[in-house]
Amino acid sequence: MPVLAANAESETGIPKSPSEARYSEAMEELEHTCPQPRLTLTTPAPFADETSCQCKAPHEKLTIAQARLGTPVDRPVRVYADGIFDLFHSGHARALMQAKTLFPNSYLLVGVCSDDLTHKFKGFTVMNETERYEALRHCRYVDEVIRDAPWTLTPEFLEKHKIDFVAHDDIPYSSAGSDDVYKHIKEAGMFVPTQRTEGISTSDIITRIVRDYDVYARRNLQRGYTAKELNVSFINEKKYRFQNQVDKMKEKVKNVEEKSKEFVYKVEEKSHDLIQKWEEKSREFIGNFLELFGPDGALKQMFQERSGRMLQAFSPRQSPNSSPTRGRSPSRSPSPPWVFNKASPPSSPKAASASLSSMSEGDEDEK
Repeated sequence: MPVLAANAESETGIPKSPSEARYSEAMEELEHTCPQPRLTLTTPAPFADETSCQCKAPHEKLTIAQARLGTPVDRPVRVYADGIFDLFHSGHARALMQAKTLFPNSYLLVGVCSDDLTHKFKGFTVMNETERYEALRHCRYVDEVIRDAPWTLTPEFLEKHKIDFVAHDDIPYSSAGSDDVYKHIKEAGMFVPTQRTEGISTSDIITRIVRDYDVYARRNLQRGYTAKELNVSFINEKKYRFQNQVDKMKEKVKNVEEKSKEFVYKVEEKSHDLIQKWEEKSREFIGNFLELFGPDGALKQMFQERSGRMLQAFSPRQSPNSSPTRGRSPSRSPSPPWVFNKASPPSSPKAASASLSSMSEGDEDEK
């Protein structure tokens, strides 16, 4: 760094004395030893009283525009955010994320108020101060936690922790007899606003618990907590236990109904499959029956073929008309010699023998 001349002028234009010039020169030659932002997330953030900033170099006042441009280059911008952080939730984490990312190189200090201050100015908390401190230490955006933070920020506190800017939502926070506890911070140009997360807050969570108090009380009784631990009266304890038994019975009935519905569904599905298979088999059976016994079925054709064969067997074909004849009278066909005349049967054996002899003589005459 350049050495200041003995007659160097101050910012007001008034020449500095030799002692002031030497002091300024010594201060400018000092290097910043401010803690750097955390690079590892495998350990919790330290407490401020364990690793306080002992840097002797001057912390010149910065504007928001300068900080957003990345200056100063030799130290991080120290940003402070405070709160109660009871029942630490995503809204808290998002606010701290915004505070951490306000500037390119920022070191986020988070102040947590003690139980005494919180109960005095705001009200009773669900988590005690030790639990709230530990919750902040394990947030990835936090570089340092300040325990027992003041309710109203004083110049001494800001100087002690070398705070450059204070991050908080821009809604006026009236408390401790003031319309806005951050008013003097805003006037000093050290206030940087963040945005609240809609739909989530500690008050909303507590409202849900109060609204569903009976449900949570019954659940914890079922898990083994005593009525004394839950601050539940004897009558309410019995009522909650009875309701738990009723709920168990309802659950059993519900399970039986679901199983019955599942069984009925399986039976319906099985019966549908059986009906479908029966329809397919019945169509196949009817088709086969018609193919066999129908008007043009195979059985009728087979019967007709067999009937034709039988008719041919019982009625042989007649002789052709061109076959030679023996000169017989066309009106009379010869009869076999052994055929008797039906009109005059032989009256005696002698007559029968005479007829046979006459038939034989007639045959010889034809020859």
